[in-house]
Amino acid sequence: MTSSLTAEAVIVTARTAGLDLTPETALRIATAVAPALDAFAPVSGTLPLDLEPATFLRVQRQGDGE
Repeated sequence: MTSSLTAEAVIVTARTAGLDLTPETALRIATAVAPALDAFAPVSGTLPLDLEPATFLRVQRQGDGE
């Protein structure tokens, strides 16, 4: 993520999950979550495993012949 989380981004993400949020609720979510995402941003590209869960399972199962 290159910039801090915005209420608009929260609304779009929620809509892709089938949820409709009011602008006020989206702003509350963005305000609550943005500091954690901003703090994580400097190390997000340096982790040895991808953060996407399916990729994690694939890496874990490499020794199982999959």
